[in-house]
Amino acid sequence: MPVHELLPILQMAIGPVILISGVGLLLLSMTSRFAHVVDRSRSLADALRKAPEPHGGQLTAELEILFRRARLVRLAITLGVLSVLMAALLIIALFLTALWHLEAGWLIALLFIGCLALLIGALVVFLRDINVSLVALDLEINIQASGVVCPCRNSPDKDGK
Repeated sequence: MPVHELLPILQMAIGPVILISGVGLLLLSMTSRFAHVVDRSRSLADALRKAPEPHGGQLTAELEILFRRARLVRLAITLGVLSVLMAALLIIALFLTALWHLEAGWLIALLFIGCLALLIGALVVFLRDINVSLVALDLEINIQASGVVCPCRNSPDKDGK
């Protein structure tokens, strides 16, 4: 294939490549959020083992929320990765159809739509995680307002000790 025929194909492939880059940055943010949820869960699980009985319920509720958030972020990451894989398949399809002079516009359109649908799904699930994190924050505020000092908190009590 001459270079002058290859250049338009490369230009068509730029869009999916940019999409891969953008989703990669989103995945970086999501994996960071996932790591934070896992670390916080481990900290709370350790605190739950050491907590006096009346405070165990609050810690267990927080752990349940964190587990729910971890599942949501995992789903968002999975959908994001599938979106990137579909964008990679789209690039391959663009090159193969151009190289072999095939008419497969339906395949290219289907791959592109699938890629964007997976990305939308990842973002919706990610937003759901953010909303669930507000529930955890509300629980944390209620614990602090009640004056309970749990072993999982590294903050001083009301007297500043």
